Amino acid sequence: MLTQKQIKDYESRFLAPYAMKSVDSRGRVYKEEEHPYRSAYQRDRDRIIHCAAFRLLEYKTQVFVNHEGDYYRTRLTHTLEVAQIARTIALALRLNVDLTEAIALAHDLGHTPFGHSGEDALNELMAGHGGFNHNSHGLRVVDELEERYPDFPGLNLTWEVREGIVKHSTKFDKSVRIKDLAPREMPTMETQIVDIADEIAYDNHDLDDGLTSGLLKEEDLKELSIWKKIHSLIPEKYAGIAAEKKKYMLIRNLINMQVTDLIQETEKKVRQLKLNSPADIKKMSHKIITFSAPMREYRKPLRKFLMEKLYHHYRVVRMTDKAKRFIKELFQVYMSRPEALNPQVQERVKLDGARRAICDYIAGMTDRNALDEYKKLFDPYSKV
Repeated sequence: MLTQKQIKDYESRFLAPYAMKSVDSRGRVYKEEEHPYRSAYQRDRDRIIHCAAFRLLEYKTQVFVNHEGDYYRTRLTHTLEVAQIARTIALALRLNVDLTEAIALAHDLGHTPFGHSGEDALNELMAGHGGFNHNSHGLRVVDELEERYPDFPGLNLTWEVREGIVKHSTKFDKSVRIKDLAPREMPTMETQIVDIADEIAYDNHDLDDGLTSGLLKEEDLKELSIWKKIHSLIPEKYAGIAAEKKKYMLIRNLINMQVTDLIQETEKKVRQLKLNSPADIKKMSHKIITFSAPMREYRKPLRKFLMEKLYHHYRVVRMTDKAKRFIKELFQVYMSRPEALNPQVQERVKLDGARRAICDYIAGMTDRNALDEYKKLFDPYSKV
């Protein structure tokens, strides 16, 4: 039988000195007794998996809107892929896998329907009223909006997981400064892993989805040095395999190559910097988790290719523009008649004001919810 005390002993003995250990957590906003068989971070992970916002990610857009097809990634499948990649990196670097996984599973809880276009629409609508950022909204979800426990609002997660949510940063994600979450400190290495795992996951699965959809063509990728390199890794005996199997093999090799490079480069940096504690990480002026210089150069053209050929493809642009119109029109209808909102949202209006409560309500919708609401409100033949 493995007790919570033994889990702490294991962390102390086997994790790297700069790993964030559960015994050193800054704790929770509302004090709770520790669980006999789970560490604080394992408990956070489980709370996230069981919360409503996590389940709703199943029907929220990654790139392709839900009704475009069942094959394409959603926010939920993306989150699971990020968690898998992040766990692999954390384990190899002897960091806290439980904390890493909890942050990975929570990193997109604040996302709107219709992906980043939904976020952009809400940010425009909330201009002058605090704006909208999915990281800060994710913190709002776990701190206030989830209603599961009688003793406190939200999920009452540990300080480190909450910090990981607001300090998550990639080219699509802007970290936010929250006074109580050490805004001037570098985030833990576990948070930094999630940032990079997120990038690896969406670059590679968006490439997979783009090829499957036909919006991207493999011949267009052949000029990219990274694509040439992974082609060279496929053994000659597989040269004639079916196109679908070849695609999976290429994507798998692409992920593996990046993860391996990241682990090796980070290990090298850690030795050079002689890091001895999580406090050493906090004092740094730059992130420790990083690719080698050659890999960063390999990745640039691929990311540029995805931006130009997939995210700016005319069909994707049409989808995102249409989604923004849905969001804005729903928002305007609700603002003009808040009494048309369901009773639960009307209670939030009393607490937070109409604009923020409506923003929260729309942000919590799935693509399907938003489309159904739009139909009910604007189609004269649909029942309300």
